Amino acid sequence: MNIGKPERATQDRIISLFHDELGYNYLGNWIDREGNSNIEKGLLEAYLTKSGYTPTQIGVALYKLDIEANNHSRSLYNNNQVVYSLLRYGVPVKTEAGKVTDSVQLINWQEPEKNDFAIAEEVTLRGNRERRPDVVLYVNGIAVGVLELKNSRATIEDGIRQSLSNQKPEFNERFFSTVQFIFAGNDSEGLKYGTIGTQEKYFLTWKEDEEDNSRFKLDKYLLRMCNKNRFIELMHDFVLFDGGIKKLPRFHQYFAIKAAQKHVRQHRGGIIWHTQGSGKSIVMVLLAKWILENNPNARVVIVTDRDELDKQIEGIFTDAGEAIKRTTSGRELMNHLGQAKPRLLCSLVHKFGRKGVDNFDAFIKDLESRPSKTVGEVFVFVDECHRTQSGKLHRAMKAIMPNAVFIGFTGTPLLKKDKQTSLEVFGGYIHTYKFSEAVEDKVVLDLVYEARDIDQRLGSKQKIDAWFEAKTKGLNDWQKDELKKHWGTMQKLLSSRSRMDRVVSDIIFDFSVKPRLSDERGNAILVASSIYEACKYFTLFQKTPFKGKCAVVTSYNPQAQDVTKEDTGANTETEKEFIYNTYTELLKDIETNPGMTKTETYEEKAKSLFTREPANMKLLIVVDKLLTGFDAPPCTYLYIDKSMQDHGLFQAICRTNRLDGEDKVFGYIVDYKDLFKNLVNDKGTGALQVYSSELDRSSGGADPEVLMQDRLKKAGNALTMLWKLWLCCASLSSRRKTNLNTSIISAVIRRFQPTSRNTKLNVLHFTKLLLHWFVPTPTLPTNWNPPDTAVRILPESSNCWNIT
Repeated sequence: MNIGKPERATQDRIISLFHDELGYNYLGNWIDREGNSNIEKGLLEAYLTKSGYTPTQIGVALYKLDIEANNHSRSLYNNNQVVYSLLRYGVPVKTEAGKVTDSVQLINWQEPEKNDFAIAEEVTLRGNRERRPDVVLYVNGIAVGVLELKNSRATIEDGIRQSLSNQKPEFNERFFSTVQFIFAGNDSEGLKYGTIGTQEKYFLTWKEDEEDNSRFKLDKYLLRMCNKNRFIELMHDFVLFDGGIKKLPRFHQYFAIKAAQKHVRQHRGGIIWHTQGSGKSIVMVLLAKWILENNPNARVVIVTDRDELDKQIEGIFTDAGEAIKRTTSGRELMNHLGQAKPRLLCSLVHKFGRKGVDNFDAFIKDLESRPSKTVGEVFVFVDECHRTQSGKLHRAMKAIMPNAVFIGFTGTPLLKKDKQTSLEVFGGYIHTYKFSEAVEDKVVLDLVYEARDIDQRLGSKQKIDAWFEAKTKGLNDWQKDELKKHWGTMQKLLSSRSRMDRVVSDIIFDFSVKPRLSDERGNAILVASSIYEACKYFTLFQKTPFKGKCAVVTSYNPQAQDVTKEDTGANTETEKEFIYNTYTELLKDIETNPGMTKTETYEEKAKSLFTREPANMKLLIVVDKLLTGFDAPPCTYLYIDKSMQDHGLFQAICRTNRLDGEDKVFGYIVDYKDLFKNLVNDKGTGALQVYSSELDRSSGGADPEVLMQDRLKKAGNALTMLWKLWLCCASLSSRRKTNLNTSIISAVIRRFQPTSRNTKLNVLHFTKLLLHWFVPTPTLPTNWNPPDTAVRILPESSNCWNIT
């Protein structure tokens, strides 16, 4: 393979690939052709005639398609959505009054090879401003794909930006009303794909047959994705219009659904383990759509274990255009399942339980002896199926619906102790996509942690022991012993007011100096150990510049009876009174949304601002809520002031791993409880490492181990690298040194991806930025001795760096 050839050579090779290997017809070079369109009527008429439609039917169908594709009163998204519906379900045509309405199928979805696949190159679009896509893919004369190619000296992103500008109203927006796939590629980087409206940062990469390096990745992935059968399948089963955003699947979502389809056909369940942040919800929606469409007797029930997740699932399916019934009780759910409709429902797992059950095994046997009547073939999707506390309820579901197929979804690794129960309820793994794979594929960000000490001495050993026992409930004895060795010597009280003041000051300081926080492109979540402490933190932040830009989101909803018996007459607030008064004050000016309480309205507004306007909602203070299933790409920092472990800890830290532009490089975890100091160590005996050793590894493939990067170690590696780079250029002439410095900066920027405004900094200033980013306190590698002429680092008591 010869990388570096001109773009024309790459384009010629790709044209040959489509024609010779994929079997597409070559329509020619259309640079000078007049009337290039996204609907080539001559080609479409020929296909429809060949398919047996009458000239009248064809004329009406073309007219309707043209009208919908070029509706000037709608956005590109809406035009594209309507056109997609016509492509997928056919154009309704009525040629005479009194006759039945026929459906003209523009694409043969059942027999892909019977469609007419073709390509044209240099397709000149003479709209408002002339543009020329390199390659356009047509199916039956309808433009469904656009490919921009670049030489190896240009980036794929150049091609993406070119397609994005082509979609603007002032250029050629109307051409894209039929387009389903937008590709961009070159010989050195491979291929990326998206659809109309996909932002540059959300373009995707394909991954398949990675052991095959016999040809360019660009060629390999085009062969896989544009294979006639695969291309038709992707358009038919894997396109999603989701609340104003058109979405395509990542490769792992595609292969998970393909694997699940096999299980469904065989009436077998299983587990889909896709790590946090990798798009598990999209898999659920696409799989449910496929099941309901391909099996007329099918019913799908989505089960979660938290009310907020139940609401979220309802919202996801609704945004995707799928009508879903949310049930409020177990009886209502079973009543619906005893009827033919609705076909798509969601419920809470707790609806399957019964209070006051002393002998659970006897309860299960009783359920099994008289299962509930269900109509149709029931497929049950269980979200967050890893949670061990729901194991008994899973068995109850199985007993109530013995003929249902159960498919579990989880974003965290299963523990060995949960494996047997999971296998009994669901079966084996259907598909896995683990944290390390997602980080490598840049589907999610890696996580970096930092432990911070906030000192306050405890008054007695008894208080240490009492605090320790309260905070380590749920850990096994070995983990407790390991932690106790450390905490027993610390003599710290972590719940005093002075300590909380320090935490507040520490967070505010971060927002003034840390990347993304300081430029208001990112925000943070603070995890408190109780609703009381969350309210205390919220009250403290109201005395700072965070007032109006900080919210508390907990499970609490103020009721007058909460404090009816709390007044002691001592003119002081009890904890319950403090919580009640805090919430009453923050809710006093809230106008409720229809169907919501004041608390729900307040929380929805806070979450919306946090996700969409990080500058106007800098910090959310939570206890348990929002630590699972809450996707907020701006969230960059998670401050932990609560004892957490296992699944709960992993789910919480993954709130920060969503992609959000080039300046978001990692998700940052700031640990005020020394969880990670104790959970990760060089000997491999930390509690998080023990958690990793207890993971179920029977799924095969990538290791499920979950370890994060230590911020201090990463900084040390960065300093060492920069020092070596400096030495490399120290003896060069001024001109060569300048050139090399430029190359070094470019290389370091590509490696660590700072914000674009820093790209013009020289090595010294970039070193300062790098230190500022990664090092909270002045710690250097012991073997690192920079020359006086290069850089001198002076630790200051304020924990800042000075570089002179």
